[in-house]
Amino acid sequence: MHRSRSRFLAILLLIGIGAAACGSATVGDAGPAAPGQPLEGGSTDHVACTVPAEDGPDGQLAEQVASSPAEDVPSALFDRRNALFPEPLVDLDRIISGGPPPDGIRPIDEPHFVPVAQASHVAACEPVVVLELDGQARAYPIHVMTRHEIVNDAFGEVPVAVTYCPLCSSAIAYDRRVDGRVLDFGTSGSLYNSALVMYDRQTESLWSHFNGQAVVGHLTGAELEVFPMATVSFSSFAEAHPEGLVLTRNTGVDLPYGSNPYVGYDTVGSQPFLFDGVAPDDFAAKERFIGVELDGEAVALRHQPVMAEGVMPFTVGEQDLVAWILPGTPSPLVSDTVSDGPDIGASGVFVPEVDGQQLTFTRSTEGFVDEQTGTAWDVLGRGVSGELSGRQLEAIAHVDTFWFAWTAFHPETAVVG
Repeated sequence: MHRSRSRFLAILLLIGIGAAACGSATVGDAGPAAPGQPLEGGSTDHVACTVPAEDGPDGQLAEQVASSPAEDVPSALFDRRNALFPEPLVDLDRIISGGPPPDGIRPIDEPHFVPVAQASHVAACEPVVVLELDGQARAYPIHVMTRHEIVNDAFGEVPVAVTYCPLCSSAIAYDRRVDGRVLDFGTSGSLYNSALVMYDRQTESLWSHFNGQAVVGHLTGAELEVFPMATVSFSSFAEAHPEGLVLTRNTGVDLPYGSNPYVGYDTVGSQPFLFDGVAPDDFAAKERFIGVELDGEAVALRHQPVMAEGVMPFTVGEQDLVAWILPGTPSPLVSDTVSDGPDIGASGVFVPEVDGQQLTFTRSTEGFVDEQTGTAWDVLGRGVSGELSGRQLEAIAHVDTFWFAWTAFHPETAVVG
């Protein structure tokens, strides 16, 4: 039956297990990149900037939305084959231990934030995950997300889970409301297709981080609503949202934030960690792609051609979209520090239309320009000067990830580029 999460937190505190449990010793078989060795879909140029010398202020606790109580139902965290569960959606033998126990990589349940001007703990070029919702914009530094993987947050009345899986290089945000419940999520310690498997603390069902679906347990088949996010440099976020908020290192645990526990992971020829699936050999397992799924149709854009061209129009179903990449954001999964890595740029996917007017874009030195009005746009799809200044393109949820991960969850994907 359902077991208390507090038992595990007590054990973790006693034995000192933290996010570092999933460190370079675990995935070090990938090996560091040789000097000048490019990433698939990336660049040999490193985006290096000064690593902050201070932790920054503690910040203010974000607003909270009360989570639903734990339910007296069987726990998939401990008994995946319980006869009371619906038919699982995946082969249970392929949900395997990634090393740490449940919550061995501790999620952030009480996120603290500071205004952009006080975010002295984040380097200018450092990658941050950006979520804009309910008139608010927040940045979640990858150097914090790498150590925690899940932030249980809230934007006003909307409870949100911001998730990041270093092994798939994927960042996805979800609405935590399901069938009248407000769930909060922890890390199960398991992997499926080398991706983070989450669990909800209300029913202890297991969820795939990659597609937000409960795959085994009481809530099997439930799906979380996805919110569009982007991974950009901190300077891009700060310029777009000078009044925005930034997640701090005030997490309740003392971890080596800023250092990279996955040195050399994002490199040509390295293999995914504990991946037991079969990725089509059309591309290298860790070639980078931009993945989009709309109404059951999946499209993957090769990162390298988009990076080279700057802008790539494409279609999913009957929806015309545009993807773009702005150079200047490093891979957080190569060098000793998260803020120093090969340039993989920052991507966005948008509906190329404003007030019924179709737009076509080219990349400029500092962003993008549409050919119809001459408006300049930033990487987050915000008009910054010109006729459409102040307007916002409709963002489409997308995933920056590796080929093996995208095809494992979207085997029927089309490829562009």
